[in-house]
Amino acid sequence: MKTIKLATAVATLASAGCFASFAYAAAVPCEDKLVELRAAIAKTTLGDADMKPVKTLEAKGVERCNADDDKRADAFFDDALKLLKN
Repeated sequence: MKTIKLATAVATLASAGCFASFAYAAAVPCEDKLVELRAAIAKTTLGDADMKPVKTLEAKGVERCNADDDKRADAFFDDALKLLKN
């Protein structure tokens, strides 16, 4: 009987944690933001020296995106897009 109660409690907590994690998900999937960034990079006329920080931010964003950390990945991609627009 204790096993059933324990299993029920674990299942309840696990499902609650799963739903809570969705609340912190990014508004835009990082893959979509990466496509947007790469399109902006293709259109830019910045020189190699000015592109270095953009490429660094892109690499950091891809690393976070691969780790399923969309929120931080999108932040890196947004920073790179800001550099391209300046």
